[in-house]
Amino acid sequence: MEKFTIIAGPCVIENEEICFQVADVLADLQKEFPDVRFVFKSSFDKANRSSVHSFRGKGLEYGLSVLEQVKKKFNLPVLTDIHESWQARPVAEVVDILQIPAFLCRQTDLILAAARTGIEVNVKKGQFLAPWDTKNIVEKLKFGGASKYYLTERGVTFGYNNLVVDFRSLPVMRQYAPVIFDATHSVQLPGGQGTASGGQREFVYPLAKAAVSVGVDGLFFETHPQPEKALSDGPNQIPLNEFPSIVEKLLKLRKFTIEENI
Repeated sequence: MEKFTIIAGPCVIENEEICFQVADVLADLQKEFPDVRFVFKSSFDKANRSSVHSFRGKGLEYGLSVLEQVKKKFNLPVLTDIHESWQARPVAEVVDILQIPAFLCRQTDLILAAARTGIEVNVKKGQFLAPWDTKNIVEKLKFGGASKYYLTERGVTFGYNNLVVDFRSLPVMRQYAPVIFDATHSVQLPGGQGTASGGQREFVYPLAKAAVSVGVDGLFFETHPQPEKALSDGPNQIPLNEFPSIVEKLLKLRKFTIEENI
């Protein structure tokens, strides 16, 4: 990963307007911080839902159309996740980075399909996986021919409806690949609201600061203009109007840690 990377966007593609609002903010940040790579992220489908009645998205065709518009209109690289092997090829024709969801990180065929597209692949470490076990994920990516790939830490299951971040995982995983820290999913409370997941947004910034201090190659955030109205993962998404300030402070911290060689 040549540049420090910040991946951000609404959890799921609800409509063009929300995606464009977020992309506009990311494009401004890209101009302000040219040495950082900003990537727009959103999902066309959220297959891992608490309830069968939860909003999943508007599907592949609509989702790819919106992502393609974001890419062209705002000159940003885009990322989205796939859930089935057949999706890898058509999605790779539009996006710059394919993402493997955490709950699918052991699915060999899915990882190989993503790797064989030739584009970048980001694999989220499962909430059930030890950090040293991600070495096997990287071996699968290499076997599939992937040239650029990343591992993302997003917390580990800690009892019922709770996650915890073991920051030892970051240097362990960095032995195998560049590591991204997912600050918003790490504060998620899976299934914590019964038919939906909860979240503790107030801990996003402290955990992101800790990750930057330990050392990572990128950060991942979900952000939304109105998280309280978001159709997916609202409780852990950052309000869009607060996002630039958070990014600025984290990049200052990263600059300090690099200069001080901490």
